[in-house]
Amino acid sequence: MDAPVTPVAIDNDHQNPSKHLPSQKNTSKGGWNAAIFVIFVEMAERFAFYGLAGNLITYLTNNLGQPVAAAAKNVNTWVGVSAIFPILGAFVADSYLGRFKTILASSSIYFLGMVLLSLSVSVIPTHSRKPVFFTALYILAIGEGGHKPCVQTFAADQFDENNPEEKAAKSSFFNWWYLGIVTGASVAVVVVIYLQDNVSWAAGFGVLAGSLAVALALFLIGMKRYRKQRPTGSPFTRVAQVFVAAARKWRLTESHGSRGICCEDDRVPGQTMGPNLVRTNQFRFLDKAMMIDNDDAMRKSRNPWKLCSLNQVEEVKLVLRLIPIWVSCLMFCAVITQLHTFFTKQGSTMSRSLGPNFQVPPAALQSLVGLTILIAVPVYDCVFVPIARKLTKNPTGITMLQRIGIGLFVSILNMVVAGIVETARVNTARKHGLIDTPKAVIPMSIWWLLPQYVLTGIGDVFTIIGLQELFYDQMPEEMRSIGAAAYISIVGIGSFVNTGIISVVQMISSKHGKEWLRDNLNRSNLNYFYWVLAGLSAINLCVYMWISSAFEYKKVEEYNEISEGKELEMEGYSDVRV
Repeated sequence: MDAPVTPVAIDNDHQNPSKHLPSQKNTSKGGWNAAIFVIFVEMAERFAFYGLAGNLITYLTNNLGQPVAAAAKNVNTWVGVSAIFPILGAFVADSYLGRFKTILASSSIYFLGMVLLSLSVSVIPTHSRKPVFFTALYILAIGEGGHKPCVQTFAADQFDENNPEEKAAKSSFFNWWYLGIVTGASVAVVVVIYLQDNVSWAAGFGVLAGSLAVALALFLIGMKRYRKQRPTGSPFTRVAQVFVAAARKWRLTESHGSRGICCEDDRVPGQTMGPNLVRTNQFRFLDKAMMIDNDDAMRKSRNPWKLCSLNQVEEVKLVLRLIPIWVSCLMFCAVITQLHTFFTKQGSTMSRSLGPNFQVPPAALQSLVGLTILIAVPVYDCVFVPIARKLTKNPTGITMLQRIGIGLFVSILNMVVAGIVETARVNTARKHGLIDTPKAVIPMSIWWLLPQYVLTGIGDVFTIIGLQELFYDQMPEEMRSIGAAAYISIVGIGSFVNTGIISVVQMISSKHGKEWLRDNLNRSNLNYFYWVLAGLSAINLCVYMWISSAFEYKKVEEYNEISEGKELEMEGYSDVRV
């Protein structure tokens, strides 16, 4: 005879549904009144980052006397370290410090690093400048690691998902957030680099340090307006617990041996209680982690490594669903890396005259991407979304995955157009007998490259902003900083994917005649390379559409107030509970 069952998984959340009703929070906290302060902080940080990174190789070669190859290696290493640290910063924020304290600490570190950088190019003795300069660079990388994954997440936290008005405003927030980033970066490219080249490096870096000081002051001014969440402990522990518990119960099924499912979810005191997640049918093998067996039923307390809650299991499923999306967007980022390499190389061979005395720097065309975004974001938010909302009845116009998919299609079109323009450029060089004169200026205006720069900006508006919103909205609340770091890593890994494609293309083309990508761009087959990227992107889009068709968005149990009686109606999954 079976032993009597001791109730260990009391569904407290369902016994008190009012915990999940829209919260009556202090209206003086959160919303745009708080988020605007954080947006200005991010604008200043992007202003500082691009003001430094955009011209760093020039300082290393011209002032520190490094060879171009060594300088390029140092720049790439610094940028790479800056991209890795956000993963560590996100872990620290979500597990220990919380986002507010992490932003405050990292912004202070970033400011101190920029001050040291300014001193290294001015008052530090010449023989000591190099070690001090590189020390300052990596202090900045540490600050970047804590700042990057937390600021966007913290700003988005200011919008209450249980408030319909604020939930609708959050989608608009991501558009304006990216607009702020682009504004900061674009101004840095124009203003700071001019100061560095025409006034002094100390003046240029001094302006960057001053902008960070102002941003830190603004962040502190808005301190009483922010909604803050406490850290919840290591999010990776909760993920590991689900896999371990599921493995330990691999023989258990709901029809044989299970006493029900666990719905009791441990929360850190002070942590915002979100609504229960609805049980889904994907990754069913993980459901074993929440099934109660005889041993669980006899325990007075739950062993988290043997029995997990429904919410905890569904949170792990959320993370697993995002991995295929992450992988399928790497190709998009491989395409946009052309912006800093071959697009600029093409422009350097073309006619760049603007008036009788001015030559457009080929790298300056990158500002067209920022200009396109500055125009496209308001158009998207104020024109496209209202029209799409009427057609789809979706509050955001289109879904996040549809938005990302449109950007992936634009990237295909971008590479097709770039290939066509490159074909025209080579034909013009051949027509004028310049095919073997790589340093000659080809009589074809650099403005023929305008379409591919504009398409890059449009693709960013759809895919990059869509990824930001997706990795915030669909991650568990305890892992949203990790989600931001994961989104950031797509861009870095995408550049490595592009490097791999180049290596493969060079290897194959060299075996069948000549390499496609050579020092003499006129003798290269850069147009073929662009079309290879277009073909790979088309295949990638098909894979993405297949993945997204099976994607399940986060589902929560909703409670609606009905008339004056305030009758509660629960929509969602309700399974056996002990």
